Amino acid sequence: MSQQLRTAHLQIHLCVLLWGVTAILGKLISLDALPLVWWRMLIVVAALAVLPRVWRGLRAMSGKDLAGYSLIGALVALHWLTFYGAVKLANASVAATCIALAPAFTAVVEPWLAKRPFKARELALGVAVLPGVALVVGGVPDGMRLGVAVGAASAFLVAVFGSLNKRMAGRGDALTVTALELGAGTVLLTLIAPLLPSLFPALASNLWVVPDLRDGALLLLLSIVCTLLPFALCLVALKQLSAYTVQLVTNLEPIYAIVLAMILLGEQRELTSAFYVGVGLILAVVFYDPLRGALARRRLAL
Repeated sequence: MSQQLRTAHLQIHLCVLLWGVTAILGKLISLDALPLVWWRMLIVVAALAVLPRVWRGLRAMSGKDLAGYSLIGALVALHWLTFYGAVKLANASVAATCIALAPAFTAVVEPWLAKRPFKARELALGVAVLPGVALVVGGVPDGMRLGVAVGAASAFLVAVFGSLNKRMAGRGDALTVTALELGAGTVLLTLIAPLLPSLFPALASNLWVVPDLRDGALLLLLSIVCTLLPFALCLVALKQLSAYTVQLVTNLEPIYAIVLAMILLGEQRELTSAFYVGVGLILAVVFYDPLRGALARRRLAL
């Protein structure tokens, strides 16, 4: 494995660790999903807007790339909206675990969007997580089932925007792309905010909520440390890794989130043993592919 590839793997693992923390922060922040995501994106965009590098990157970008990254940003906004909707409707552990469905979606979506050959092995590994997810669903109370469905929708959106990001990787500076995508997402949420409370009351109430001091501090942590840093790092890592590889590593996110939720939120009292058996199956699939690849490379080296 080259040094560049090794660095990319380390970057994406750091991203996943920080993404695991976002589920915990989403549960701790008292805002509904819509204002939570809107403030999260707005804070990141405001932080990036002071950097001359970002404005230079925007001026240098073609109209086609501006439109492409804006579309991705809209999908990111919808992903976060459904993810935090799942956190609020169920809990942090359930919402993070639903993201494990994304490899199955990615295996189908990425070849089409990133214009690469279809690989049956990737689909098989993606499908292999489904029994684990089924156990996870069976291990949650009935009142959390809607949260599982919303979390599955969030996983599908991850597959779509992750594949599009891979297709467009390297067309712009990472911080510029982050600012553009999250700026477009902020605009989208602002435009659709009046419609969401009536269409999807479980996800949104009132957008125009000013957070109190506690929520404001948590939003800053969520926005800068757990959003800006991993978002930019992920875009850099995608230049070396496929969207499928990134998404497979992302399956570790539930593990980080669940451990943190047990320690900080005591969520193990809300879930049954079937839930944790399902998570164990998902983790086994996560480690199978990289271990298989490592063993194959070792045999070739002998």
